[in-house]
Amino acid sequence: MVHVLSSRIIVRPVDPDRSRAFYGRTLALPVYREFGTGPERGTVYFLGGGFLELSGRSADGSAAAGVELWLQVEDVASVHTELSARGVEVLRPPVREPWGLVEMWIADPDGHRIGVVEVPEGHPLRYRP
Repeated sequence: MVHVLSSRIIVRPVDPDRSRAFYGRTLALPVYREFGTGPERGTVYFLGGGFLELSGRSADGSAAAGVELWLQVEDVASVHTELSARGVEVLRPPVREPWGLVEMWIADPDGHRIGVVEVPEGHPLRYRP
């Protein structure tokens, strides 16, 4: 068994400044640390129990297919209102899924899909065995 001490999602953005503006100002994620210098410097954001690192630049100038983020929030309806007012691209407004979660999907400036999820009262994810 691998004993994981920490983890993070690493995104290589097409336009690092645009992505830093989106995650840092539009989504208002708090900065955990920054490293390096210049436009391709690294910025690591807190994601609840994990981290999101923006560093470097996309090698081929495109967003990587298949990368999605999952962010749990307390109230997805209020987050929808707030992010819509900030001009965030909402791919799908909040919907209660058959599995009980309330999910909304947005996109970052490179088109990475971000699931914004509310775990309602009574859902099994609220309780740990």
